[in-house]
Amino acid sequence: MMILLFDIGNTTVNFAVAKDNEIIANYNISSDLNKTSDEFYIQLKQFIDLTKITNVVIASVVPKITLELVKLVEERLKIVPLLIQPKTKTGVKVKTDNPREVGADLIAVAAEVVSENKSTLIIDLGTATKYIYVKNNAITGVIITAGVEISINALTKNTALLPKIDIKVPNKVLETNTISCMQSGVTYGVAAQVDGLISLIKEEVKEDFKVITTGGFSNIIIPLIKHEQKNDPLLIFKGLLKIFKLNER
Repeated sequence: MMILLFDIGNTTVNFAVAKDNEIIANYNISSDLNKTSDEFYIQLKQFIDLTKITNVVIASVVPKITLELVKLVEERLKIVPLLIQPKTKTGVKVKTDNPREVGADLIAVAAEVVSENKSTLIIDLGTATKYIYVKNNAITGVIITAGVEISINALTKNTALLPKIDIKVPNKVLETNTISCMQSGVTYGVAAQVDGLISLIKEEVKEDFKVITTGGFSNIIIPLIKHEQKNDPLLIFKGLLKIFKLNER
């Protein structure tokens, strides 16, 4: 059994292949709203042998891309994909004011840790930075903030004299040239926010919890974080695989 797992975000479409309950490969392409199902098909074929895929699972926060990928899967692969949506069995309770507002990506990462005995804070360092608190098989609270990429884009789009820059960690926190100053702000700044919010959450929940980091910018930010944490870049795919097994049964 070969399972194709999709995590469709605003910046990238991340996808992985699972075989025998193990993630064996993962890739990403840009989230292009103008791309058709045929164009996605041509792109995906460059990475994986689609003829060997037997099942597909999709978690998405971009409806337009979801439609194109569902069309691709149904027409090209002759498979009805499993979409992560309110009616889907996930094993995750959502204790929020409006559970239907909670994104499929948040539910998917939570699905991987709900069986843990200890409460867990998942920090997803993607386009936005998301903090998902999981306790007793339920999402009990979430924080969403501007991530590294959003912060950079906000700076360059709203200030005429600031240049577009590569995202990397400068040598010092206090820098002396424009580009390094911006890089310091969005890397050390996000790391300081992560550490600060972990401390505030500890004060609020008044219990010990594990911290798991994931997401595309985790490799940049993790070395700057002072709190103990475990990084799992495949967390969302593991969660999607767990949800697939739940629905398969």
